[in-house]
Amino acid sequence: MDIHEHQAKDILAGFGVPVPKGGLAYSPEQAAYRARELGLPCVVKAQIHSGGRGEVGGVKVCKTEAEVRDYAAGLLGKTLVTKQTGANGKVVHRLWVEEATDIAQEIYLGFVLDRKSERIMIVASGHGGMEIEDLAHEDPDSLVRMVIDPAAGLVDFQARELAFRLGLKGKQIGQMMTTLRACYRAYRDMDAMMVEINPLAVTGAGDLVALDAKMSFDTNALFRRPQVAALRDPAQEDAREAMAADNGLAYVGLDGDIGCIINGAGLAMATMDMIKLAGGEPANFLDIGGGASPERVVTAFRTVLSDPNVGVILVNIFAGINRCDWIAKGVVQAYKEVGLTIPVVVRLSGTNVEEGRRIIRDSGLPLISADTLAEAAEEAVKARPQPVAA
Repeated sequence: MDIHEHQAKDILAGFGVPVPKGGLAYSPEQAAYRARELGLPCVVKAQIHSGGRGEVGGVKVCKTEAEVRDYAAGLLGKTLVTKQTGANGKVVHRLWVEEATDIAQEIYLGFVLDRKSERIMIVASGHGGMEIEDLAHEDPDSLVRMVIDPAAGLVDFQARELAFRLGLKGKQIGQMMTTLRACYRAYRDMDAMMVEINPLAVTGAGDLVALDAKMSFDTNALFRRPQVAALRDPAQEDAREAMAADNGLAYVGLDGDIGCIINGAGLAMATMDMIKLAGGEPANFLDIGGGASPERVVTAFRTVLSDPNVGVILVNIFAGINRCDWIAKGVVQAYKEVGLTIPVVVRLSGTNVEEGRRIIRDSGLPLISADTLAEAAEEAVKARPQPVAA
């Protein structure tokens, strides 16, 4: 789960990261009031779950209240399309108005999970203000990577070494050590998946200040982090994924037309591969989970059908904790309740498979049964609505 810049700054400030003063604004008048509170000039920033806002007009230094008001009026409600949002972009519903900072140098600082070493890794560069992908491509030698031993945590000699390698001097070394320790604690204690400060600015006075911040969190750990879960902004999420999250389903929207209802992430990935191999395009990743009741299956159908591009649904269940008869009842119930008009392919295997197949067979509904995954994928591709020839 991602959060907004101002929320990430608030969390990091609580752990000891220095951040500029700022305030939220939901209207042009409120933005002008924030500017008056903070003093001019100030920086007005669109709050969306994406980097690269400055490149598309989402960040501006304003010198007068009138400029703040006019800029805010043009930005609120606007859809920003960045390299990270995709073609649909994200709508700006809130702004962050922040005091301006005298910038002498910009540093990139990120904490990420390195799956190869199974450790938290610090990635830093003395050339901040750019996206990490651009940094890695344009100036790979500037990147400093450092792995943290989970048994020892971030130790002082590592923090000092990183500060030295970034060219910091004097009091900046101590400030960088404080910032690094704070970011590490925030990452560890909040079940984060990523903490990024870009840029971490060295001011004209020689101090370090986090001018921008991002945090992403492990969705599976939100049950024990209610204070983080409360920061979720559904308006910044894919509407289909927001609907699925509200119903406790693991769902990722894709661009195809074959809707998938599957139990188990591995089986879901394999099913999408088989659809591609058969010449089709999956519309989603959906893991219905273990112990799915008929009611949960109905919810899964409604979620998949919220995507207007879906022209056929493939249900692929390998029942262990689940039971094939539960799934079959759910498919029949969903077909009747939702009023399905598109083809549905059902492949069942595992616990109570014969009973499940009997329920599908005796339902009297035009459901397409398949015995193997390959057969199910081929049937789903064949059942897709064909484009009308010109």
